[in-house]
Amino acid sequence: MSLQEDNEDLIDSAIFVEPSDYYPPPKPATFESRTLPTGETLQLRLVGHNPLWGHHLWNGAQVVTDYLHDHAKDLVMGRNVLELGAGAGLPSLAAAIWGAEHVVLTDYPDEDLVDNMRSNVDAAKDVLPHRFPIVVQGHVWGASAEPLLSDLGSGSGGFDTLILADLLFNHSQHAALTSTIRATLKRSESAKALVFFTPYTPWKYDKDMAFFDLAKDAGFRVTQVVKRVMDKLMFKDDRGDELLRRTVFGYELTWADIDR
Repeated sequence: MSLQEDNEDLIDSAIFVEPSDYYPPPKPATFESRTLPTGETLQLRLVGHNPLWGHHLWNGAQVVTDYLHDHAKDLVMGRNVLELGAGAGLPSLAAAIWGAEHVVLTDYPDEDLVDNMRSNVDAAKDVLPHRFPIVVQGHVWGASAEPLLSDLGSGSGGFDTLILADLLFNHSQHAALTSTIRATLKRSESAKALVFFTPYTPWKYDKDMAFFDLAKDAGFRVTQVVKRVMDKLMFKDDRGDELLRRTVFGYELTWADIDR
């Protein structure tokens, strides 16, 4: 099923209530294996199907993981890392392996999504640093950030690196995402929020990009750092410009009022 079809199904399900036996049984979980540039292999569990799209390993997550590796000294090592809308959690697990001080892995507080994140953390224990403190939480964007910040030591001031991979097609949630970034990103020159995405619905590209206008209005400097064309389409049956649907754009958000 395509992303565009998923959106249509979500709208329909909010309008009609069918009998309990109307739908087929839930789809089983699937697994994808990813070998990191440093040689570790992660076996990632994906929920069978979820209206919040946690059943995919998104292009943005794969490309931001490579970006973290290439800039590990500045973005990962010794830093507190928070991922929003993590799904399978690939970038967070990689950050833990590559020397992050602390990692908090979050997605919408749906039981299947949260359990899936915990499953992937457990499955990665053999390649994670001994007793590495990865915390898994459910979190609604825009809600109080205190439960996220409480996992850090007192006086931390927030997270050094935030990861947002393929979240911008949730246009109605842009303001909530911006609020959470403001509440969790440390007020420091080196703190960065990484926002990577693909315009899977190209005719809504302007709406995707509107997030960055909100970010600027909220006090962030926006810098494009990546533009990478993937070899294959993620949703080959969808419509719209194929080049855009294969392209991952990556941006860094930093505090605009702090000198660099």
